[in-house]
Amino acid sequence: MKRITGLFIGSIATLEPEGQPTGIFKHAVAGPVQLTRTGLAGDVQADRRVHGGPEKAVHHYAAENYLRLAADFPQIASALVPGSLGENISTTGWDEESICIGDIFRLGAALVQVSQPRSPCWKIDRKFSQTGLTRFIAEHGVAGWYYRVLEEAMVAPDDAFELQERPAPDVTLARLWRASIAHRPTTVELDHLLAAPGLAPNWIDKLAKRRDWLAEQLDPELP
Repeated sequence: MKRITGLFIGSIATLEPEGQPTGIFKHAVAGPVQLTRTGLAGDVQADRRVHGGPEKAVHHYAAENYLRLAADFPQIASALVPGSLGENISTTGWDEESICIGDIFRLGAALVQVSQPRSPCWKIDRKFSQTGLTRFIAEHGVAGWYYRVLEEAMVAPDDAFELQERPAPDVTLARLWRASIAHRPTTVELDHLLAAPGLAPNWIDKLAKRRDWLAEQLDPELP
């Protein structure tokens, strides 16, 4: 049985030198914390236009990904530790190649569903004072993923983390991410991804617009 190896929350801090507000700085919690439809109690997001909300209630990052980042950015390896990319949950044994859109997990007593990949932002570079880190994370699709909360409950470090349902077993986060950054994904591939149960509405809208644009390029006579 896999377990949660870390839970992280944070308040608003600032990124120097401009002083931009951010919620990327998290600290580990030692005991139980309430998980609600909008995330872990005590966790705050600075820009709610792009972070937080019911479709991005919880951010999960694979602990193994830090080893990959450290190998390519040895100069900041000591800072690349669970919680440092602003995630709420850390585990081992699950990553973007093994998690699928729509997966439903029992998180302690709570129930959560994978809704979308995380899209890394420039604040990662700024936090670590490392140009190119955000780009590397995006290009390799190792940004983590988000959950919506289906059942609220208290959760704690070392709680069980168990897969309950997998409605789209071939739509991994890695596959979705590769299609999203591809120069010209096929419309067939995009249609398949769009059909994945549990995909977040903003991703459905984004992929549908891309599909429609590609279809128009192939056949400009389409209405």
